[in-house]
Amino acid sequence: MDFYNERQRLEVVANSIETSAEAINLPKLEEELHALEKEREGESFWTDVEKAKNVNMRIAAIERKIASVAKLRKKAADLKELIDMAEGEEDEALRTEITDIETELEKEAEALFLESLMNGKYDPLNAILTLHAGAGGTEAQDWADMLYRMYRRYAERKGYAVEVNDYQAGDEAGIKSVTFTIKGDNAYGFLKAEKGVHRLVRISPFDANKRRHTSFASLEVMPEIVSDEEIKINPEDLKIDTCRSSGAGGQHVNKTESAVRITHIPTGIVTWCQNERSQVQNKETAMRMLYSKLVELKEREQMEEALRLKGEIKKIEWGSQIRSYVFCPYTMVKDHRTGYETSDVDGVMDGDIEGFIYDYLVKANS
Repeated sequence: MDFYNERQRLEVVANSIETSAEAINLPKLEEELHALEKEREGESFWTDVEKAKNVNMRIAAIERKIASVAKLRKKAADLKELIDMAEGEEDEALRTEITDIETELEKEAEALFLESLMNGKYDPLNAILTLHAGAGGTEAQDWADMLYRMYRRYAERKGYAVEVNDYQAGDEAGIKSVTFTIKGDNAYGFLKAEKGVHRLVRISPFDANKRRHTSFASLEVMPEIVSDEEIKINPEDLKIDTCRSSGAGGQHVNKTESAVRITHIPTGIVTWCQNERSQVQNKETAMRMLYSKLVELKEREQMEEALRLKGEIKKIEWGSQIRSYVFCPYTMVKDHRTGYETSDVDGVMDGDIEGFIYDYLVKANS
């Protein structure tokens, strides 16, 4: 009885696991883990609570990464034994079980490979997303709301938490803008692929004549950074304003000046938070967003300089259209950067955007 195809399939996935493990650099991770654990044992560890929390989060992330590699290696070894046993006993009944295990292992190996691409400084961090409706009134605001749901459903699929920082409802439907934080391992590393303008083509439900409309919404994605030694913020460079929160939120939100707006005078960057209950909490959130925007600005400048030194003519368009979602006259979602596309519009709008993220990250790292 021949299990040649199953053995070949296992060999491919086992090689993928080892390639990912090499890219992750387990020895270096283990060294970092040892150093962080030693730091945690120090008497003054909890003096800086925020730093201690970040260290614990990093330890947990490294442990999960090491454990995931060990788990997949063991699963591949167990599968090889099962194939050996099936072949030795000439047990055809085991072929279906082997095929099912291989399919599951391939999916897990692909997820590990994707994680191995998370090699940016800020990739492991939470992601702060801001959606803005484009011109077009209700139609564009409804589109922004649809994208907001899509990213929340994506977060749910990944087991990430979502926290709303600011929400501006639309005039009749949808949203004008929303800022929310998606919290989980490598959230920024994955979602940075989504930054840009998203375009919708559909028959508008708000048009009595049932005409086809094109709408746009822009998405900003930043890593959530509490502080960064390379980013120095001079308190004298900040203009901090407080005001009453707008929109729904209850008596406390609307009757106290809890909303905070911070303007970084040298760059003109403005951050705003109104969804926390206290002014102190809103100020802390707005400051985190400011750090994040300054880091993103720095990374953008570095990328532009790198391209200038390379002599590349192509300009970096940070607000350019990255993806089209066509509902009519046919169904298609297409990424204009990578060429990846699917006809499953409903699945995409329900948060199934892994294919787009995977294709972008693979091509960006190749």
